[in-house]
Amino acid sequence: MRVHPTKTDTAQPVSGPVYYQPKLGRRSFAPEWWPSWLLLALLRLVALLPLRASRVLGAMLGLLIYALNAKRRHIARVNLGLCFPEKSARARLLRRHFMVKGQSYVDLGFLTWASERRVRHHTQFRGLEQLRAAQERGKNVILLAPHCLGMNFAASVLAHQHAEFSMMKIQRNPVVNWLLNKSRMRFGLKLVARTQGLRPVVRALKHGLAFYYLPDEDFGPRHSVFAPFFGVPTATLTTLGRLADLTDAVVIPCFVRLLSRGRGYEVTLKPALSNFPGGETHADAARMNRVLEDGIRASPEQYMWTFKLFKTRPHGAPSPY
Repeated sequence: MRVHPTKTDTAQPVSGPVYYQPKLGRRSFAPEWWPSWLLLALLRLVALLPLRASRVLGAMLGLLIYALNAKRRHIARVNLGLCFPEKSARARLLRRHFMVKGQSYVDLGFLTWASERRVRHHTQFRGLEQLRAAQERGKNVILLAPHCLGMNFAASVLAHQHAEFSMMKIQRNPVVNWLLNKSRMRFGLKLVARTQGLRPVVRALKHGLAFYYLPDEDFGPRHSVFAPFFGVPTATLTTLGRLADLTDAVVIPCFVRLLSRGRGYEVTLKPALSNFPGGETHADAARMNRVLEDGIRASPEQYMWTFKLFKTRPHGAPSPY
């Protein structure tokens, strides 16, 4: 298993692109961030527990978030109501979502500080032959992934299998920002900040790094088309088709789920999309959404339902939130 060397805490050029590196500056030690340091210490301690035990704590944390965070609870309830209008068990799905969310938060400590042996023991891969086949064909690779709760884990451990990078948003809290990105980068994943734009993404793909890409957010109408997602017209980015065409990349759907009873994570790669892009922007966007939806339906409670997925509506209609 290949482990890529860890870089220093400054942005450095690696094979062309300049990658982001988390850095704790003086601001991170200001009193307003002391609670975050306490959280960091607690996660470090919990990482010493068996994963089965820490998952119990994570579920309790998730139920606490469910009870206290009315805003996120409302957003998730609206999303589930739009996507599963026929589902009689939506209330249970909503609670289960927050429980798994809490577990994914606690698992950040496991991903960051558990031994490599423990991480490997708790990781199951399915479909790695898809990645190897693309490598043998000399193709660049885009790993198409939805915002599932295990996304940080999948992005991190897949860097063992192929030189890989992803795009990230810099968090306002510098301590949380450091934790998130150190956990993501643990096994060699490289990061591009959203503020850097798409140019370094294209350069990294052309240098042979697989792109772990999560396009399922509502970024407004400017760079989007409306395509169905769980039957709801959704502002959908058209970037995937353009990137695949520009970099001669195959698109491999990638899904991750937290396994029950503390067994860890399962990362699944599906067969590469055939004849993609197809040349018609709206059709490509709709196909992307169908692929993501199919993967999400396997474990719907593990999708990031607390995002405002449908805030941009056709014809300027009001947001459902």
